[in-house]
Amino acid sequence: MNAAELPRDVLRDATALYVDLHAHPELSGEEVRTAGVLAARLERDGCTVTRRVGGHGVVGVLRNGTGPTVMARAELDALPVRERTGLKYASTVPGVMHACGHDLHTAAAAGAVSLLAGTRDSWRGTLVLVGQPAEETLSGARAMLDDGLYDRFGTPDAVLAQHCAPLPAGCVAHGQGPLMSAGVTLDVVVHGRGGHAGTPHLAVDPVVTAAAVVMRLQTVVSRESAPGERVVLTVGSLHAGDRANVIPAEARLSVSVRAFTDAALARVTEAVRRVVRAECAASGCDREPEITVTAASPVLETHPETAHKVRRAHEEAFGAHRVTGWPGSTATEDFPHYATGGVPVAYWMLGATGVRQWRAAGGGGEPVPANHTDTFAPDVRTALPAGITAMATAARSLLGTPGRRAGAPR
Repeated sequence: MNAAELPRDVLRDATALYVDLHAHPELSGEEVRTAGVLAARLERDGCTVTRRVGGHGVVGVLRNGTGPTVMARAELDALPVRERTGLKYASTVPGVMHACGHDLHTAAAAGAVSLLAGTRDSWRGTLVLVGQPAEETLSGARAMLDDGLYDRFGTPDAVLAQHCAPLPAGCVAHGQGPLMSAGVTLDVVVHGRGGHAGTPHLAVDPVVTAAAVVMRLQTVVSRESAPGERVVLTVGSLHAGDRANVIPAEARLSVSVRAFTDAALARVTEAVRRVVRAECAASGCDREPEITVTAASPVLETHPETAHKVRRAHEEAFGAHRVTGWPGSTATEDFPHYATGGVPVAYWMLGATGVRQWRAAGGGGEPVPANHTDTFAPDVRTALPAGITAMATAARSLLGTPGRRAGAPR
C-alpha cells in the first residue's frame, strides 16, 4: 500500500492527532497529557495498553494470531524552544515546541497501528507500539527497558523507528553503517566566590571562568582531533548570575559530545573534564568543579538483514526513486538501547520538507529549517501519510503472513 491509498479515516485521525500533539507539547519527563492521548487512541484501535512504563511510557499490544513480534517506537517529548512557525496549530505552551518532529513520529506510528488493525487479514503476529518519554534527554529508552519492557511484553523479533529530517517530504532515506553518532551529555558546575561587581578583586568570578572553559573547549575538536574524524562538541547551555552588579557564586554549563567510535567519545569526554578542571585551577576557584554525565547513548547501527527487508518494502510502497541513501549524522538518540541483547533494529529517515520550500532552498534561497530550530515545521500533508505508510509497510514486512506456518521461510 502506498501513501495515496491510505484510508481517509486513518489519515484524518492521524492528522487530528498530529495537530493536537503539536499544539500541546510537553517536555521530557512531563509527557502526561501526550501519553494519555496516545493511550486512548491505541485502546480505540484494539490494543491492550499499559501506561507508566519507565515514567510516562505507553505500550500498546495488538495481537493477531501466531507469528513474529514487531515493536515500533515513537517519542513523546518536545523541546524547550519558543515556536516561530506561524502555524495555526502552533504550540500553546510558552517556551515549549515540538521542534524535532516527535509529534509527527507519534501520529505516524498511531496511524500505522490503525491501518494494520483494519487489515488484519494481511498479517499475523504481534505488533507492539512503544510511546517513549524522555528521548531528548537520552534517558527514556533505558528507563523503559529497566522497567521490564522486554520482560513484561516479550523480547521482540525486531524494533523499528523513523525520524523526520530536512529531506523532501514523501521520501525515506536508509543508510549503511553508523546512522547516528554516540553521545554523552555532561553537566558542569563551576564554583567561584560571589561578591560585589565593584570589588571583583575580592571575588572569584565564575562567569569569566565559564567563558574561558567555553572558548578552550573549541580547541578539543579543532586541535586535538584529526581533521577527518567526525567529532562534535557543543556547549548548549550556560547560566550564571541574575544581576549586573552581583558576581555570582557559580556558573552552570551543559556540554554535548558526539563521536562515531567509543575511543573518540571517551577521549573527548575526558578532554572536557581536563579543560574544566584546568580553567577552574587557573582562575583560583576555591572548590573543584562538579562534572556529571547525565546521559549517554551508543552509536546507532541497524541490523543489516532487517534493514534490507524494510528498505525493499519501502521501495515497493514508494517506488525506488523515493527511497534514497543516508550518509549518517552527528545527531544522537537513545534508540540504540533497544538493540540490547542482540535484538535486531531498523531505522530510517523520513523526509519532512515541502516541495516549495525544498525548491527555494535549492535555488539559493533560505536554507531549509532543520530539527531543533524554532521554525521547524514538517509538511504534514505529505510527510504524515508517508510516515504512516513507511511504518506500516516496514512492520508488515517483518510480521507473519496469513497461511504461513510460524518460523517457516518467506
